[in-house]
Amino acid sequence: MLVFLVRRVIGAILILLVISAITFLLFFAVPGNEVAALSCGKSCTPALIEEIKRGLGLDQPIWQQYLTYLGGIFGGRMIGDKLCEAPCFGYSFVNRQPVFDTVVDRLPVTLSLAIGAVVLFLVFGVGLGMLAALRKGKAADKIAMGFALVGGSMQIYVLAPFFLYIFVYSSDLLPRPNYVSFFDSPLDWAGGLILPWICLALIHTAYYARLTRSSMVDVLNEDFIRTVRAKGLSTREVYVKHAFRGAMTPIATILGLDIATLFAGAIITETSFSLVGVGQLAVNSVLASDLPMMMGVVMLASAAVVVANIIVDVVYAAIDPRIKVTA
Repeated sequence: MLVFLVRRVIGAILILLVISAITFLLFFAVPGNEVAALSCGKSCTPALIEEIKRGLGLDQPIWQQYLTYLGGIFGGRMIGDKLCEAPCFGYSFVNRQPVFDTVVDRLPVTLSLAIGAVVLFLVFGVGLGMLAALRKGKAADKIAMGFALVGGSMQIYVLAPFFLYIFVYSSDLLPRPNYVSFFDSPLDWAGGLILPWICLALIHTAYYARLTRSSMVDVLNEDFIRTVRAKGLSTREVYVKHAFRGAMTPIATILGLDIATLFAGAIITETSFSLVGVGQLAVNSVLASDLPMMMGVVMLASAAVVVANIIVDVVYAAIDPRIKVTA
């Protein structure tokens, strides 16, 4: 397992290096005058642009700029007359604050949205799928899959105002969505995010219900299931201990891929519920052409996806030991 994990970590580091190079080229492979003009704002003069170019290193070859940027992530670097401490992703063109500190300050909101949504759609999606597979062809199966069909066709920007009107504005059943740190008040933290969690999780719940049902039905028709049934194991043991473990492989695969979707969905969710997280930060940085902030958000999202896929690989190996040998 250790060798398997080391290989996955090394592969993840290489992937992040490639992503950082592509991202840097996309954002900074433009004339240095344009980047410097974005940095200095409305009070630009030719002399100030040249000074900013020298301070940001934009007068250097692009490969040297990238190596300087990469070195700053691990060891810090000087930007103009300022020391940007590691991990240095530069300074925002808008508020002149370190990109890393700004992203980390917004990260708890987006992480809270993602974690809560994952818990909800895994519990309810997998649970509905297992129920539908167990009652295949019966009323419970049809009701669960009908819910999955309706839920899967919904969109967050449609659900958000509808849920706000029903549960907040007209009935006061739920508090107005807001973010409170979990460490300050776990109850207020959950109460302020429950409605965004439901909206973000509803679509994924529908998808995971269909996926779990399909996987469980396939596994229940396998020869080894007939064997364990012939040995006299109870329905619960057959269903949970053997069939569900075999059905977990595609679920784990899709879960790793859905991390990226959750970040994209969080952008819409944060905007719909006026939550100030990384999603809102990404939108604002795009609108303001804040290149360092956009790069920081992209690198954060990429790192989250890579880490999530490493975790999925480890889960894979735990489910099916053959993967450690073939991977």
